[in-house]
Amino acid sequence: NPFNPSTTIRYGLPEEASVSLVIYDIRGNSVRTITIETNSAGWYEHIWNGLDESGQPVSTGLYLTRLQAGPYTKVIKMLFLK
Repeated sequence: NPFNPSTTIRYGLPEEASVSLVIYDIRGNSVRTITIETNSAGWYEHIWNGLDESGQPVSTGLYLTRLQAGPYTKVIKMLFLK
């Protein structure tokens, strides 16, 4: 899923859960925290525009997004191309 300049991260919750969505670079450093909140059941989407926490553009490369909702965890690979 190569993207430039932004990508949409979509997920569904079967029940209310505390959700954490964090993007990491390939070295495991946290690049951006998109959300940490409690959501009710339903579908959600968040857009990442390729910027880090300080608003600077990230470099081209592989990034990992960790979605944690209650006890469920999933890691999504993303390829950012400039």
